[in-house]
Amino acid sequence: MKLLELAHARSGDKGAHANIAVIARDDAAFERLSDFLTPKRVRDYFAGLNCGPVTRHELPKLRAFNFVCRDILGGGGSVNLRIDAQGKTLAQALLLMELPNE
Repeated sequence: MKLLELAHARSGDKGAHANIAVIARDDAAFERLSDFLTPKRVRDYFAGLNCGPVTRHELPKLRAFNFVCRDILGGGGSVNLRIDAQGKTLAQALLLMELPNE
C-alpha cells in the first residue's frame, strides 16, 4: 500500500527548507499515519536529497501533519540546479512511500 491511498499532500518552500502537508482521508487513516509517518521515516525517505532535521506538527482536527524538512533544497531555488529546486514535487514523491500491510 502506498501513502497516497490514505492521504493527499501538498508541499512548498522557504529558502533551503520545505514543508509538506499530509492530510489523511479519514480518521482511521490519521490514526495509522500518526504511528507510521514519523519525522525519522520522512527524513530517511528523502535521504538522497541530503535532507536535514525533520519536524512534524500534528493538526488532529484537520487530520493532518505538517513536516518541515530543513536544508532539503540545497540552498533554495535561486542557487540550486535541481529540476525541482523549490520543493513543489516533494509531496507527490512522499505519497509514493510504501506502508506496511496491516
